[in-house]
Amino acid sequence: MQLNANHFVKHQYENSENLKTRISLHEKYSVNPQGFENWIFQQYNIQDHMQILELGCGTADIWRCHLQQLPQHVSLTLTDFSEGMLSEAQSSLPQHACVSFQKVDIQDIPYDHHSFDIVIANMMLYHIPNLDKGLSEVKRVLKPGGVFYCATYGEHNIQEYIQNLFPGNNMFSPMNKTFTLQNGEQLLCRYFNSVEKHVYEDHFEITNTEDLVDYLFSLTLTQYFDGMTRSEIQKILECQKVDGVIKIPKEYGLFTAIK
Repeated sequence: MQLNANHFVKHQYENSENLKTRISLHEKYSVNPQGFENWIFQQYNIQDHMQILELGCGTADIWRCHLQQLPQHVSLTLTDFSEGMLSEAQSSLPQHACVSFQKVDIQDIPYDHHSFDIVIANMMLYHIPNLDKGLSEVKRVLKPGGVFYCATYGEHNIQEYIQNLFPGNNMFSPMNKTFTLQNGEQLLCRYFNSVEKHVYEDHFEITNTEDLVDYLFSLTLTQYFDGMTRSEIQKILECQKVDGVIKIPKEYGLFTAIK
């Protein structure tokens, strides 16, 4: 049984619990010590007096760690489609004169043409029902020469690993390939003059399969797991260990698109 895509996204992001579970797995078992969010922030070229818009800010963890590194007189507008996410972001960030919050749908951005020097949309473009409309709106609100930063996953990732591990089982929906490292450049080139892909090198080395099971249950609603129990799933995962470790590929990166 398939969930309606919009219903699924709303359920997943009505609060931060599922997101925190997934972030926790990355924090515990990623072998690259830099961390994806730190790497993403290093890709940004933020200058004094810039106007920055982030779409789908989630819990805004990246800014909590790097807010003090922003140049002077920068304006940062953090937005999300989910009121729950936006509320958590607002409560978790220290008050800062340069930061404002607003509920925004990328498909209908409520700002004037040429309002921002930078627009950011990380790990969310594959959720957009009308991606062409969303990218058109991003282009509209960017200033000429402005930069769009958008992180995403690749198609050879943990979900592909899990799907291969449970062949013929409907417990996981097919991977969402609307916007990936494989097709993102082609999609962005329809709207932007210059597009460059940056790849983050990393993989998982997981020692506690309970954490991996928690991750898997955070990806979808438990009633769609075809009756498999946590213990059954965990037993299958345990069999994948070599010297006490499950190695799983990660494929993540970021596109830089210039208007």
